[in-house]
Amino acid sequence: MGKYVDGFVLPVPKDRVPEYRRMARKAGRIWREHGALEYVECVADDVKPGKHTSFPQSVRLKQGEVVVFAWIVYKSRSHRDRVLARVMKDPRMPHPEPADMPFDGKRMFWGGFRAIVDV
Repeated sequence: MGKYVDGFVLPVPKDRVPEYRRMARKAGRIWREHGALEYVECVADDVKPGKHTSFPQSVRLKQGEVVVFAWIVYKSRSHRDRVLARVMKDPRMPHPEPADMPFDGKRMFWGGFRAIVDV
């Protein structure tokens, strides 16, 4: 099985989704060039607050924001580490100051996951 996935969730102001999409497309192309198998970013469409936990609650979603759920797929964790190192050194990769980013990075969360089912 061996696939490895980086997943992340973040809030994006609705009026900045087009800007975020442009940034994500550029980043996705760079990730794919450096070997990522998949790069997917999704904007919430059917996501409601829950009683105990939910995507909106996880990022402390504010009025006028939407949740983005995304993932990048690799062959393995070691493959992820190699791809990530190349991506971070790529001069085309945007590294804006936190105040210039089209989302609140303080409310973003992410992690690496080893696949246990891949049908």
